[in-house]
Amino acid sequence: MGCGLRVLTDKSRQLRIEGDATHPANGGLLCARAIELEDSAGLEGRLSHPVMEGRRQGWDRVIAQIARRLTAILKRHGPGSIALHVGGRLLTEDYYVANKLMKGFFGSAHIHAPWLGDTARLQRAAFGEDVMPAAFEDIDRAGAILLVGGAIGRDHPVLMDRVQAARSNGARLIHLASPGEADAIEADLHLPVAPGGMGRLLGGLLLHCHDMGLVDSLWLKRHVAVPMGYWDGLRQGHDVWSVARACGLPPGSIRAFYETWAVDAQAVTLAGGGKAAAVLNLHLATGRIGRPGAAPFLIGGGANGMGAREVGCMADSLAAHMGFDAEALARTGRFWGARRMAMAPGLDGAGLLEAMRDGRIKALWSIGADEEATPWLREARALVPLSIRATDRLESDGAGWTCLLPSAAWIEKDGTLTGMDRLVSRQRRLRDLPGEARPDWWMLTRVAQAMGWGDAFHYEWAADIYREHVRLTAYQNDGARLLNLKRHAPISNPAYAELTPWRWGEVPFDEGRFPMPDGRARLLPVANQPDAAMF
Repeated sequence: MGCGLRVLTDKSRQLRIEGDATHPANGGLLCARAIELEDSAGLEGRLSHPVMEGRRQGWDRVIAQIARRLTAILKRHGPGSIALHVGGRLLTEDYYVANKLMKGFFGSAHIHAPWLGDTARLQRAAFGEDVMPAAFEDIDRAGAILLVGGAIGRDHPVLMDRVQAARSNGARLIHLASPGEADAIEADLHLPVAPGGMGRLLGGLLLHCHDMGLVDSLWLKRHVAVPMGYWDGLRQGHDVWSVARACGLPPGSIRAFYETWAVDAQAVTLAGGGKAAAVLNLHLATGRIGRPGAAPFLIGGGANGMGAREVGCMADSLAAHMGFDAEALARTGRFWGARRMAMAPGLDGAGLLEAMRDGRIKALWSIGADEEATPWLREARALVPLSIRATDRLESDGAGWTCLLPSAAWIEKDGTLTGMDRLVSRQRRLRDLPGEARPDWWMLTRVAQAMGWGDAFHYEWAADIYREHVRLTAYQNDGARLLNLKRHAPISNPAYAELTPWRWGEVPFDEGRFPMPDGRARLLPVANQPDAAMF
């Protein structure tokens, strides 16, 4: 969630952690995950120096070797021959430099970031831009809160504390979850939904709102583009009786759910990526978006997942919420002083592995912690001649990498991150970097300089990168994109050091205008299969 923490340290590297009462994300609340910070304070198992081909070497020599080998790969195999894996425990400044180097100088958009999920793609399709329309404060203002799935309640205890506080103040909480999970959270209405039925249940709710006249036809006409035949398509399999059979629930329970949610215009829906499309459709069609206390809130992974998406550090977007259209490519190339621009979205996942097997990818650079990607990385590193892994830990299978680079642990990082609700917070280093460990942005910058691109990679401090990221969001941005951080373009190093949490975007879509060519949002296509990816 990007919770604010206050930490007291001593010379023995012991930490005393407490929630920051002034931080908007958590208001002083703290969950058990803070213990992970205590665990990371120790030096046991740390990678403390660079290793090349199994031998310890100094930074200058390793940087020179990496630069020489990457230059040879680009010269022989051209743009697109280098791939990047990014984990979730990185700061925005790390993601920015990695994305710029890959797409503007290696000419490659092959970025594997599976933990980011489909939220960015779906919000771009629905709104025209990857903008989270909700803020944590919307939970406090909501009259009805719909919680979809059991994972959110289990994985986000601080968020659930906020939900329960809102319930204590009068909000009604509806919880939809699999049988066995539905009673894990105190709620006003529980529905234990059979596997495969959740998408059908949410589609039925939207159909109910349409048939009962609770869909604002004037709002739809002015602000939302509805695909031809959308309502007829939705009607198939989404009547109460069909939904009841699919969900294993009595029709009366389903009607009670529909009526409870539909009567309150101040509604917030908390959902994961699997039901994101259905939730976005529900809020767009009923006009429950663009005002305090009414918004879809899609819960993503990674403390700085939004920061990675803001700088475009993934395969299917460019930077600063821009796509790969000709105008965006030209704009970004000019701003970066790019040498080789990636001209189209790249590969990730299984497609990227296949390109490695075919010999199209010759080098892989992996940064950030991503335990779930370990099997993918193990296979990928064996398929390329040059494999580089930046990590703070001596991993058990570290010998399989061509090069290991010692990076900063979380408590040693210095920069910014953006929470799920567009809240930018300042991460301050708690400990000096041990041994020869360095930030990921520093390593990437040094390699870029050694490859002859020092004029474009002149960063000495994280603040230099933050200022450039901010300026790119504002560069030739005439209001077509909501991501515009121009207020911080002139920020000084001291002001950056003292930066307090701030949220960009105010109340997105509050005038019913969306960053689409016609200014209207889009209802996403309906898939007839239960719980399909698009519905």
